Order: sequence, then C-alpha cells, then structure tokens
Amino acid sequence: MSLAPEVIAPGFRPDQLEGFRIGVTSDRRSGDLIDALERRGAQVLHAPTLRIANARVDDPVIADTRAIIDARPDVLLATTAYGVRRWFEVADAAGLGDALVEALSASAILVRGPKARGGIRAAGLNDVGMSPHETTDSLVDTVLEQYPPGLTVAVQLHGFLDPAQLDRLREHHARVLTVEPYRWTLPDDADERVGRLIDAIRTESIDCVTFTSAPAVHALFAAAESVGAGEEVIQAMRGPVVAAAVGPVTAQPLVDAGITPVQPERFRMGALIRLVCEHLEEHRVERLVTRAGPVELRGSVVEVRGRRIQLAPAGRTILRTLVAANGSVVSRERLARALPGSCDEHALEVAMSRLRRTIGVPGVIATVVKRGYRLDL
Repeated sequence: MSLAPEVIAPGFRPDQLEGFRIGVTSDRRSGDLIDALERRGAQVLHAPTLRIANARVDDPVIADTRAIIDARPDVLLATTAYGVRRWFEVADAAGLGDALVEALSASAILVRGPKARGGIRAAGLNDVGMSPHETTDSLVDTVLEQYPPGLTVAVQLHGFLDPAQLDRLREHHARVLTVEPYRWTLPDDADERVGRLIDAIRTESIDCVTFTSAPAVHALFAAAESVGAGEEVIQAMRGPVVAAAVGPVTAQPLVDAGITPVQPERFRMGALIRLVCEHLEEHRVERLVTRAGPVELRGSVVEVRGRRIQLAPAGRTILRTLVAANGSVVSRERLARALPGSCDEHALEVAMSRLRRTIGVPGVIATVVKRGYRLDL
C-alpha cells in the first residue's frame, strides 16, 4: 500500500503554493519539479530555456570512446551523472562497455559532484575524489594541483563546458581526450513558452522562477535581450519576482546580474522545492486588516472573510499596488501605469469595477475623490 504524499513529505500541504505562479526553466527532470509544485497548489509555467540533446548519431561518441579505451587515461574527469550514464549506454550498445570499464579501472577518476559520483559507481567504477565546490573549474584545479604534468587526461564533457578549462588542462598535460555524450540546444523557434515566461517576468505576473543550471540562466537572459526585454527581466527579478537557484553554481550568473536569488543549503531538488514553499509563504503573502475584515494577498489569490478568490491579472496588479501602499492613497495615474499593457484611466476604471465585484465585499477598496484609491484600513 502506497503512502499518501502528505505522509511521505513532512510539512506538505496541498494549498502551500495556492495563488502563486512559478516558472520552471529546466528540461531534464522538469516533470518531477512541476509535479511537486502543482501538488502544492502552484500554477506552473514550464519554459525550458535549453534542452538536452543526444547526438543524432552515436558515431562521434563511439569514436571518442575507442580513443579513450586505447589511451587508457591516467585521469578521468566525470562532470555529470546524465553524461556518464549516456556514455556507458552508447558504449554498451556498441559492444564497448566492458572494454571501457576495464580501461578506466586503473584511472584516477575525479567527479564534479555527488550525482556524477553516483553515475560512476553505477557503471561499476570508483572515484578517488570530488571537486571541492562541485564546479568544473574546481575539478580542473584539483587535477592541476594534485597530479604531475604530462599525463593523459580524459574528460566527459557536459552540455555547457567552458573551453578555457580544457585549455588549462592542455597547457599542463601531454594528451587531453574528450567525449561528449550530449549537448545543450536552444528551444525550437516554434516553441513560444520562453517568450511567455519573459512576458510574465517583465510584467511581474509570475511570482518565482526556478533554475537548476547556470546555462539555463544565461539562455533566459540571452532570449530576453534578443526581444529587447533584458533589462526589464533583470529589474523584475531584483524586485518582486523571486529567482530560486538549486545551488551556488546555478546562482552565480544571477548574482553577476545584481539579482539575489534564494538557494537551499543542500543543493538538491527536494531542498529547492521546500525553500520555494517556505520563502513564498513567508515573504510573498501580504496581510492587512481592513474595515471590512482581514485581507490576505498571495500571488493571484486574495482571501477575504475566509474565501480565496482568483484575481485577473489587472486586478492582481491593482490590489498588490494598494496593499504595498498600506492604506495610503494611490493615484489613478500610478495605478493606470501599473496595469499590464495599458496606461488608460478608462481601462483602470473598468478593471477596478471588476476587482470590486470579484472581491464581493464592500468597503475593502475606498475611492478618494479626485485623488485615487486606497485600502480602507
């Protein structure tokens, strides 16, 4: 008998993320992340900014594998679990699996992180160490610091390896061999999801964007820049749109852009999910007591008198602006400018009327004649 999710996941609540809209930029294993967020009530926008693509034909991987078998390298650098698994799958299919394991059994195998270590051990091999910071450059640092020059070094490439790291190895070692079991590719031009994510970030109609790799961050910034929204996206993620990174390597390009992402202490998917839940509940739920009773705004949902009501994008923008003003008057001009896609005061009046009808409780939003609107606290 299987246990219910509430039992297996301590602290799990199906309404933890109700009202929040979250962007997921990962491709591989995105289903696990999306399912976990949706089971907690979130609305998810999946927009993989990069895709993992295996080679259309395995001939180059097989040729590189034969070269590595013949060379019997002194050192092997394993960078990703998926890359290791994919490499050995191709080798096995080509009848080279046993020969590859035998050739690498005498190699000093260094892994970039625990996942790559798991891939190596699943292949029947053992590593001799892990990079101190779970990064490729620190992995190369380890080789250069701990091993004499003039060796034969093999590198399992991942989808976004900096060529400068290979150059560092080539400067010190006699032979550097590589194998590339997969690579990152940009989404197809017909895939409009990244464009929708960019629009959601720049209009602040999304609450959080998750990242599980640094290349995904770079790709999002490049895509935003290509449509003239680069600075808007960065500014939004410096403010109300939370950027959540699985670890410091993923977070670095965000930090370089002046964004302060949230990141878990343990660089794992489960820890990222828990952190997103905790952070949004603690920092992105606004609570005020009005004359009509308590009002709680969580993403696109407002709770009034025990009822949770889904807001339209314009209504969400208006109410969020009024909540931020904490009872002070907000001018019509300012509210109109904040509306997505409109600076028209007539559009504001229509949106305000719909918002009041949606809330259904008189007296929450007060009109201040000739000045604007405020929450009636």
